[in-house]
Amino acid sequence: MTIATRVWDRLGNGGLTFTELGFGTAPLGNLYRAISDAEAQAVLEAAWAGGVRHFDTAPLYGMGLSETRLNRFLRGKPRDEYVLSTKVGRLLQAATPDTRDGIGKWFEVPSRREVYDYGHDAVLRSVEFSLERLGVDRIDILYGHDIDLFNHGSAEVLQAKLTEFIGGGYRALLRLRDEGVIRAFGAGLNEWQSCQWLAERGDFDLFLLAGRYTLLEQEALDSFLPLCQSRGIGIVLGGPYNSGILATGARPGAFYNYNPAPQPILDRVARIEAVCAAHGVRMVDAAFRFPLCHPAVVSVIPGGQGVQEMEANLAAAKAVIPAALWSDLKTDGLLRDDAPVG
Repeated sequence: MTIATRVWDRLGNGGLTFTELGFGTAPLGNLYRAISDAEAQAVLEAAWAGGVRHFDTAPLYGMGLSETRLNRFLRGKPRDEYVLSTKVGRLLQAATPDTRDGIGKWFEVPSRREVYDYGHDAVLRSVEFSLERLGVDRIDILYGHDIDLFNHGSAEVLQAKLTEFIGGGYRALLRLRDEGVIRAFGAGLNEWQSCQWLAERGDFDLFLLAGRYTLLEQEALDSFLPLCQSRGIGIVLGGPYNSGILATGARPGAFYNYNPAPQPILDRVARIEAVCAAHGVRMVDAAFRFPLCHPAVVSVIPGGQGVQEMEANLAAAKAVIPAALWSDLKTDGLLRDDAPVG
């Protein structure tokens, strides 16, 4: 059984063909632990052999390491056979090892400081740097990166960054798309509210939304996802396991949204697990499939730092979920009644 594909063609120009399973390459930037170049290459080769043809990266991931590791892997691969996205909004500046950013988060990476800049010229510079690190002649999708409360800390700072982006970087992305340099653009964020703010003010193609439409969270159904569906805006769903708990289950130490899961989340996940077990379904398989039931979602991109994790993602992408499982989750109040599950 091969991985299914979905065609996104909002602009009527042939669009892009996404594999339902994409590869979010933050772990290849040595996120939380260092892996060797050989290990990174092995994970990418396992993904390709399994049929994955959608790869997402960013300058932030490993301070450029993720992009340079993709360079080695993609070299020689037919360019028309895969969809490649990266991000803008941060420029990397050289630093000393003791003053670099990401200490304790990114391991054994280049010594760089990240500088937020969502302006017009900074976006164009960022694209040039990414093309060089990736070693490709074009990038399919560019996302404005992390214009959200999670990263900027206060509503005032966030509003300033959103305004900077819509008045500067957005114009650069619009020009790049109109000139055919990129096929599409959008934003890669941790909150649907910022995505909606942007969608209401600009002509966006795709949003990469991390963790905000999952088995545990469906608030985006209130307004954001209907808006996307009405405008043909595609959603790439990152973080489908809410930082791990929907994959590991409600065990002690499980992570939810980058932190140890609080007891109410552990209890809710345990109830979801029980329903899945009653139907003979792995919860991770249901967690992967659920976002794809929404017509706006074109791909799901869990991370994979090892071959075993990638093989688990490949298995989830091919799993068949019985309709009765979704029905029971709704009956038990564990899934919104209006959540698409067809």
